[in-house]
Amino acid sequence: MAKRGRGFGEEASKEDKKKFSKEGFKKALNIFRFVRPYRFQYIIGFVFLILSTGTTMSFGLLIGQITSVIQGKSAFTLNQVTLFFVGVLIAQAVFSFFRIYFFSQVSERAMADVRQATYSKIITLPIRFFEQRRVGELTSRISADISQLQDVLTLTVAELFRQVGTLTIGTAIIFYVSWKLTLFMLATFPVIIVAAMFFGRFIRRLSKQAQDLLAEANIIVEETLQSVNVVKAFTNEKLEINRYGTALQRVVATALRAARFRGVFVSFVIFALFGGIIGVVWFGGSLVMAGEMPFADLLTFIVYTTFIGGSVAGMGDLYAQLQRTIGSSERVLEILEEPSEVNPDEETPLFVPVHGHVQFNDVRFSYPSRPEIPVLKGISFDVAAGRKIALVGQSGAGKSTIVQLLMRYYQIGGGQITVDDRDLSGFNVTELRKNIAVVPQEVMLFGGTILENIQYGKPGATEVEIREAARKANALQFIDSFPEGLQTIVGERGVKLSGGQRQRIAIARAILKDPAILILDEATSSLDAESERLVQEALDVLMQNRTTIIIAHRLATIRKVDRIYVMREGQIAESGTHDELAIQEDGIYANLVKLQFEITE
Repeated sequence: MAKRGRGFGEEASKEDKKKFSKEGFKKALNIFRFVRPYRFQYIIGFVFLILSTGTTMSFGLLIGQITSVIQGKSAFTLNQVTLFFVGVLIAQAVFSFFRIYFFSQVSERAMADVRQATYSKIITLPIRFFEQRRVGELTSRISADISQLQDVLTLTVAELFRQVGTLTIGTAIIFYVSWKLTLFMLATFPVIIVAAMFFGRFIRRLSKQAQDLLAEANIIVEETLQSVNVVKAFTNEKLEINRYGTALQRVVATALRAARFRGVFVSFVIFALFGGIIGVVWFGGSLVMAGEMPFADLLTFIVYTTFIGGSVAGMGDLYAQLQRTIGSSERVLEILEEPSEVNPDEETPLFVPVHGHVQFNDVRFSYPSRPEIPVLKGISFDVAAGRKIALVGQSGAGKSTIVQLLMRYYQIGGGQITVDDRDLSGFNVTELRKNIAVVPQEVMLFGGTILENIQYGKPGATEVEIREAARKANALQFIDSFPEGLQTIVGERGVKLSGGQRQRIAIARAILKDPAILILDEATSSLDAESERLVQEALDVLMQNRTTIIIAHRLATIRKVDRIYVMREGQIAESGTHDELAIQEDGIYANLVKLQFEITE
């Protein structure tokens, strides 16, 4: 499946890989700032980690001591050593419980903060950010990548310290017990390290590929479910099943290749470690038989050799996991470092109502993704407060672009836009958009209740206010016909309501917002006659005493507006009232009126 530009999950370039080990690791450490608020719990967990590691490392010495007691070479009795051993086991269990408890606390809370911060950042990013990325990619960042971070932020890092501690203390003890045997055992380590570096490179690359392919498969699911009506309308269920199956097969194939490398690597490590232990037993046995080493020391040495071997093998897995996490943290930080359009932590600016006088003065614009293609070429018009205008023209003429610029979704390339003689760039984005309401052609409702969807126009509005807005929008009658009334669940995207009902909910939402400027994207173009009548009546109420900009598709709905602007190829080709434009011979608007009249006939 083709990707737009460079996706989050794509492989880094060769230059990126050169910087990965140093700059990438330093950058990835920034994710640990989310642990900082819980550093007290983290420190306590770390103390218990040290204590649990210490008790674990005492097992080898205790086993050696028991062996000495059995051989009659110790001043302690067997019962004394055994009771002490049981006490250490109990202490180790308690220390391990609190270690896991405190680290889990930090992990869960820090991950909740990461998810909250990532979602908050995404929701405050400008529109152009979303145009360059697919929804599936963003949801993958919130789910897959953040989940990848969860254990590493606390448990894996703590485990890495534990394994390093085990390796360091264990090596010191066995060196003290027998330096000859220690040097013999350490001779096997270089071979394991080289093998880890060799196999680890392939395992990391294949694991990353599998993760990226899984993200692509998840995108297929998300896009298919979002467009399930289209899938069923074209009876393409089998096509989508096959498409998803093919994507999964690529995931499985790549994952199995990684599994083969892991299998060979683990088998080699096990063979090398236990082969080293056999060698230690053989060489240590010869030292015992030669009287150069007590048998209890050999047993202690073998126990600690096992501990060390387990730490080396465990550190290999932890290292691979940390490598995967560095990639995930970079992708999460990529989002967190994007410049926000709105800062949700800032105090909400004082709401300053505007009158709604809108002016476009020689406005020029090209979309950032296509800077070489001019969309608006010197657009100028003036809408007095409370007046109504309509934008007419073919698709691609620039009608919707004008609305997007007024909402400050994009920065203009030239000219000036003012509201109440104040430059648009001088408005706080939140302040500006609080004064504007949009009723789109395709209404998007959230999957909650009717009340929640209307209340979206004015968070905190009372039920009395909501019912009054619904009444003005001709929506109260059908709402009260439902058994649950305002508490009726509308379903995902409002699928449980008809098109006309969704439109009236959107109008009620706009009425509740009480904006100075209203934007209508031909809200009646896809409705039946009765629904259109009800929606048009609601719109007439909504447009009263508001500056209104209508993107018109059906000319019959704009006969009463104060001025019509006919757009063609990013410019205003004609302007005037309906009566003025309809009589212009060979005029664009006049021809559109004739065409629509003939179609209606």
